[in-house]
Amino acid sequence: MKRVVVGLSGGVDSSVAAYLLQQEGYEVIGLFMKNWHDDSVTISNECPWLEDSNDALLVAEKLGIPFQTVDLSEQYQEKIVDYMFNEYEKGRTPNPDVLCNREIKFDVFMKIALSLGADFVATGHYCQKSETEIEGKTVYQLVAGADVNKDQSYFLCQLSQEQLSKSLFPIGALTKPQVREIAAQMELVTAEKKDSQGLCFIGKVRLPEFLQQKLQPKEGAIIQIYKDHPIYQQDDKSGLTVEDSLRIEATKIAYTPEMGKFMGNHKGAHYFTIGQRKGLNVGGTKDPLFIIATDVITNTVYTGLTSHHPGLFKKALRILKDEVHWVRDDLALINGETLEVMARIRYRQPLQKAILHQFENEMFISFEEPQSAITEGQFAAWYLGEELVGSGVIS
Repeated sequence: MKRVVVGLSGGVDSSVAAYLLQQEGYEVIGLFMKNWHDDSVTISNECPWLEDSNDALLVAEKLGIPFQTVDLSEQYQEKIVDYMFNEYEKGRTPNPDVLCNREIKFDVFMKIALSLGADFVATGHYCQKSETEIEGKTVYQLVAGADVNKDQSYFLCQLSQEQLSKSLFPIGALTKPQVREIAAQMELVTAEKKDSQGLCFIGKVRLPEFLQQKLQPKEGAIIQIYKDHPIYQQDDKSGLTVEDSLRIEATKIAYTPEMGKFMGNHKGAHYFTIGQRKGLNVGGTKDPLFIIATDVITNTVYTGLTSHHPGLFKKALRILKDEVHWVRDDLALINGETLEVMARIRYRQPLQKAILHQFENEMFISFEEPQSAITEGQFAAWYLGEELVGSGVIS
């Protein structure tokens, strides 16, 4: 009988995952990860980890499985929170959920599970795993969840073959309503529980307040750039190499305050991200202002009117060589190779037609259609059909 450790989060998805594994004959152990102590930055009681751990305990009791809590807050602080502060300080926008899976759930947590004699770690993610054989070797595939509205494969885009080999996703073939129905039939306390929102394990956070713990507020200018500014005229790329022309497409525009109109002040450029519309507190424009760029060195925020502003759109993005990650390392490209894929630059974005271009020190993704708010520090993930095969940090 194979032993599985389930990361019981106190939510309905992991509860049903544990039940299904039990039905399949696995020996199931429930572990709750406590990763956060500081309630001062969470909004009201949106992330009551105590309530979550109690719910996880009640589910374990109902299923008759062993249960314990593991405190990973030190590792979480070091690998996720400190990383987030560093990224925001550099003017990038990190994705803590992707990191949390790579660094905590499928690394620190997985090692604890394996030390308890587990054969596998299971989570309540909406994604699927399959296997294929290539040249006599088992290759693990990360496949989108059956529920199109809930597919969470993107959040696992940094997993390795080693991590996938030890992972199970019991609810990946189900839809959310089916999961809730099973929980209700089993009379699990989590059956009607709302999905958790916000940061992985921290819950809903007031981001500026969260960041103000380390990054001090400092006043800077908000500048509006007009959509017909000459900077948006297309450059002539004839005579350039493919790599150079892609680099131009992917490079962010170097705005200066003289290019636009002063609109007011903000409390710190590192609190804002590209594509953001709320939080500027600037009135007097007939259309909403969107952030098109931030400069943390000069502490300036650049904006443009409407979601169609040309400053929001780019046709290509760049990933540094050492930040390209292949879930399917057998598919990795070498210098000069290209691959047609479907890609997304954020969770829940519909997949976009794109081409990967691998060069010696970098990879570019060129999109068929211009993409809005390509954001440094976020992850781009690429798929062949339903299978997520690789990802990288947008640079």
